Order: sequence, then C-alpha cells, then structure tokens
Amino acid sequence: MLLSRCQGPTTAVVRSATATTSRLPSSTRAYAISLNESWFSNRVFKDKKAYQFSWYTRLLESSRTGPLIVLHHDEFSAERLKQLRNDIAAAAKKVKGPSADTAALPTLTVVRSSVFGVALRRFPDTNGADLESVINKQRGSFAVLQIPSMDPPLLNAVLRAMDRSVPPKPPKTPEEIKAEEAAKTADPEQPGRRMKRVRPIRTPELKVMGAIIEGRAFVPAGLQEVAKLPTLETLRAQIVGLLSAPASQIAAVLAQASGGQLARTLEGLKKGLEEQEGAPPSE
Repeated sequence: MLLSRCQGPTTAVVRSATATTSRLPSSTRAYAISLNESWFSNRVFKDKKAYQFSWYTRLLESSRTGPLIVLHHDEFSAERLKQLRNDIAAAAKKVKGPSADTAALPTLTVVRSSVFGVALRRFPDTNGADLESVINKQRGSFAVLQIPSMDPPLLNAVLRAMDRSVPPKPPKTPEEIKAEEAAKTADPEQPGRRMKRVRPIRTPELKVMGAIIEGRAFVPAGLQEVAKLPTLETLRAQIVGLLSAPASQIAAVLAQASGGQLARTLEGLKKGLEEQEGAPPSE
C-alpha cells in the first residue's frame, strides 16, 4: 500500500515528462523539398493544402514574366520577417520610384516545403535536374521572392538589400564549439532542482538557393550574372546604334567627299577595287 502511494506521483511525473517530450513544437521539424516523381505523381490535396498548392502553382507561373527567387531561412521571428519585407520594399521603391504601384513591388512568401515541392515537380516549364541543383537537398524552411517583371537593376537592388538586412552569420570558432559541447555535458548547478529555462537568442539566417526565370533554373552565381545585365531600354538603344552604324558611316564618307573631293574619292575607290581583282589600274 505504501509502495503504491510512493509510486503514484512518480509515475504521474514520468508520464507528464513523456507527454511534454513527445509534443515538440513544429519549428523544430526540418523537411527538405522533395522532387521525387514516384512519390508525388498521384498525390491529391484537400482543403488548406489544396489552396496552398494552387497558390504555389500561380507563383511558379509568374516566373514566365519575372524572376522567382528561392530562399532558405532559419530562426526568423514574425517581427524580423516583417522587417525583411520592409527592407525589400524600400530597396524596390528606390529603383521604381516612391510612387510605384504595389503590384510592381516584390512579394516575399513563406512556403510549406512539402506542398511547394509537389507544385515545383508538376510545373512543366522547368527541368528536374536543374531544380535539383537549386534545391540541393537543403532541409529547413523555405520562402520565395516574386519579382513582377524582368528588371535587372531591381533584381540587383533586392539582392543587395537582403544581404544588408540579413548579413551572413560568421562561422563558429573552435573555442565556441568546445564551449557549447561542454555546456551540454556539464552537471546542473543545483542537482535535484528543475533547471531554469533560458530563451535562446535567435540569429536569423537567409540564403539564396537560386531562381527560376522564364522556365530556366539559375544557381546563385548565375543569378548574380543576370542581375548585372542592362535594362531592356538600354539593350534596345544598343541594337538601334548597331543597325544605324553602317548608314552613319556612309553618310560621313559622302560628307567628306563633297565638292571637289568627290572625284578623288571615287577614283581612289576604283583603284582599290582594281587592285583587289588583280587587274592593272587604268589611266
């Protein structure tokens, strides 16, 4: 009887600890975007996941007109994510102008990796091998940044804004790694008492995995090259300059050959043609 009374509270504590351990928060789970065709070939979504699948499909279809950047993020709070969106919008307004329409600004969307993987696999415009190089079997949380139009200066400004907003985390030193391992294996300061829970300090991380542009997948190095391209107006001006160059050269020659120089110019042209054909120059 006494033994059963002693075991009762202990059993309750053990059950409570087991239940607490089994209910881990969803933020600790880390999934990778899977592009396995056999697993997702016949999968059908319902309710909320069906809405997400339709939403992600529309995002992928927008890559036909503008870049869709795939991002991997970690340790982001809601406030920090809001700040990142504001930094991206501020950088876009510097390029587009303060009175730019909201529809012309980039949009950052946090995606569900399992559903986004299905939408990515079923998107017909991209090659599976290229997508594998972009995803690179990375586990964790993903987001996509939608840029409405193909504007290299805007793309370059957005990439630089993300680097400034979330700078790369420096690698841990051997001393820091050793201190963390020692803290994990150290004995508690007060044995028998419940350790005080310490809220960890979140250091957000953001990594550009690649982009999908007009049905092609680009790794980060290729995305940087696309961001350095000139604008469409500049390319059109260069093409017009190339097409008008021969006509302007002919006009310059005729302008120099005006008046008494015209006969000498034509005579020199005649002698040059005769020398190329190998015939003796005529008097």
